[in-house]
Amino acid sequence: MTDPHPFIAGLPKAELHVHHVGSASPRIVAELAARHPDSKVPTDPEALADYFTFTDFAHFIEVYLSVVDLIRTPEDVRLLTFEVARDMARQNIRYAELTVTPFSSTRRGIPEVAFMEAIEDARKSAESELGVVLRWCFDIPGEAGLQAAEETARLAVERRPEGLVSFGLGGPEIGVERPQFKPYFDRAIAEGLHSVPHAGETTGPQTIWDALTVLRAERIGHGTSSVQDPKLLEHLAEHRIALEVCPTSNIATRAVTDIELHPIREMVQAGVLVTVNSDDPPMFGTDLNNEYAVAARLLALDEQGIASLAKNAVEASFLDPAGKRRLAEEIDTYTANWLRAPPADPVRHNGPMADTTTRITAVGHRGDPYRARENTLPSIRSALDRGRTRSRSTYA
Repeated sequence: MTDPHPFIAGLPKAELHVHHVGSASPRIVAELAARHPDSKVPTDPEALADYFTFTDFAHFIEVYLSVVDLIRTPEDVRLLTFEVARDMARQNIRYAELTVTPFSSTRRGIPEVAFMEAIEDARKSAESELGVVLRWCFDIPGEAGLQAAEETARLAVERRPEGLVSFGLGGPEIGVERPQFKPYFDRAIAEGLHSVPHAGETTGPQTIWDALTVLRAERIGHGTSSVQDPKLLEHLAEHRIALEVCPTSNIATRAVTDIELHPIREMVQAGVLVTVNSDDPPMFGTDLNNEYAVAARLLALDEQGIASLAKNAVEASFLDPAGKRRLAEEIDTYTANWLRAPPADPVRHNGPMADTTTRITAVGHRGDPYRARENTLPSIRSALDRGRTRSRSTYA
């Protein structure tokens, strides 16, 4: 498979790890910065490319929070949310669980009810006008401490919007121990929300174990360090606990030093349910289609292998069973039609993929970004097939 982009561009997809504010396009960030000229964020979209170049994870958090500070009114919230959905529609993302940090907005003066109304209005418009189904994950900004945890849990329970399905924990991991957030996760879980904390992005496997055993995680955000612990990989595979893998994000934040060393291969070979995600796509010069292309190259996947990755996201999602069946069937139908008769002039993605390829090359990618590694193909394909066999009943 010389170039996966045409197939990926039309592939129906679900995304499970993508941040609300982190998905603001340069155009929207510039518009919001112009609305709020006291901010330090550039108003020139081209200048944002330099602004979104990070030295490490701490620098990324600093820049991210400066963009968060641009969201000051309910209209800012609605604009951002709908435009994020518009970008998803362009990529054929049918369903997304968008990570939202309400504490960051309410502490800046947006009334709680107005915030919930803004995201819900945008969600309903996205579904009716764009065909994109959005659901929410309310996450705790870990750097803001236990007050933020208390407020996020309260908002999730007492102001629960219709689209809310899960409860998460983001921000820095170093110095922010997972167990301290147990009471807040317990409260959210008791109200029927799913647990999806970040863990093992910039810290070791113990953080992931803490997320699993203390926060009762059903999925793990990133989980990059899981490959350092064979017993952890075995546990994840046995219990079908998905990892929300974000390759370009890991390179941009220096969580992984070289794309060739990304642990996604080891995860798949261990039988772990791996999903591919974009995290904060415009900030990293990427999008979900590009992340699939990166994963396809690293795993030497053909069209059926790429479709299996897409179905992993469906399986690991919090869609209702009927919705999972429909989306999985849509993926199967698209793939079968493509393999039977690929379009003579397939639609090619015209988003930020070229920029992403350049960035990955700059930080350590070697050679053709879409070069297949034939020697790894049989083992990777076998691992994906094992996963599909385990999960087939999900779509029955």
